[in-house]
Amino acid sequence: MFVRYQSPVPDRRGRRIGVFGLVNMLAQRGMLSAREEAFRRTTNDWYDAAYTNPSDVDPTVYAENPTAAAWFKPAAAYLEEPISGYLAILAAHNLPCERYESAVPGRVLYEDAHQVVVVPDATDDAVTAMMWLPPKPR
Repeated sequence: MFVRYQSPVPDRRGRRIGVFGLVNMLAQRGMLSAREEAFRRTTNDWYDAAYTNPSDVDPTVYAENPTAAAWFKPAAAYLEEPISGYLAILAAHNLPCERYESAVPGRVLYEDAHQVVVVPDATDDAVTAMMWLPPKPR
């Protein structure tokens, strides 16, 4: 199963912002504590080193597909380990973020060893295509 952490509520453009985007948004607005910002910067740097940013490979992947979303591949489960820190930040700011799993999250636009970037199929409702699961206990 592919895994994604995202807002359960779409933004005004119909996108469900992912966990990294939600925390980065709080940072851009100056809403993070010094401890939260240190975690975000350090962990974002770790992620940047751990896997490829799809936009670096294909700058159009998100620009031409505004509802595109990245999902972790099953083989990249180790990349989920730091997610609990991001979720703690979001919870402290009362910003919901949920874990979803899907065998077929959508039409693949980009793929590498760790992730796929997809757009939901035109006939699918992105919400019903996913199964909500509570965060895994640590």
